[in-house]
Amino acid sequence: MNPPVVTGLIRRRLLVNYRADPETVRRLLPAGFRPKLHDGHAIAGICLIRLEEIRPRGWPSWCGIASENAAHRIAVVWDDDDGVEREGVYIPRRDTGSLPNHLAGGRLFPGEHHLAEFDITDNEGGIDLSIRSRDASMSVALRAREAGGLPATSCFRSLDDASGFFEPGSVGFSATRDPGRLDGIRLVTRRWSVRPLEVDHVASSFFDDPGRFPEGSVTFDHALIMRDIPHEWHPLPRRPVVAAT
Repeated sequence: MNPPVVTGLIRRRLLVNYRADPETVRRLLPAGFRPKLHDGHAIAGICLIRLEEIRPRGWPSWCGIASENAAHRIAVVWDDDDGVEREGVYIPRRDTGSLPNHLAGGRLFPGEHHLAEFDITDNEGGIDLSIRSRDASMSVALRAREAGGLPATSCFRSLDDASGFFEPGSVGFSATRDPGRLDGIRLVTRRWSVRPLEVDHVASSFFDDPGRFPEGSVTFDHALIMRDIPHEWHPLPRRPVVAAT
């Protein structure tokens, strides 16, 4: 059975972005992918997304479900079968607070999800968030508020600069339990609009792990927020992973 196109509303989407040493990031990627660079840096991060009214396309919105989700992602490029360079994200890990997402992911729809506990306060432009996976292997904490611009320390010159980097990366390939394949998906949004966040605190078991990112190889760069975006998820063919020679 072919997976359905799924539609719904992105109620809240946070893009928490890090800049990293390209060679360090390259070692985390499956064969065939290369880091997409900005100003000499690889760009990786965490997509923290609340989805609502999620259902197969054509179903009424009252049938939809809501969920909190997290995806660790790395901006990448690759060459297609015709040698044309494409871009998107590689997703080494997905987590969800939704049991249906966990059960359906990788089976009825692309993307295997670990179960996690989400604790989120979102009001008056301020967000306080913590996530811990049920298997205790992943945690994220963030405290932020909406701001007027990117931090001066960002490698992006402006909000438009950052927005233009991320908007084309609509294709995602997710790691699966099978090391020989990746699940593929394309996000289609009816509009694209991001705003900056001022981050007071951020912690990530993924990016703070010195075994994955040695000291000095990764730095928090900036965070963005999107709200109330109608969208669709389009399944893509699974991508085989060929071992590097």
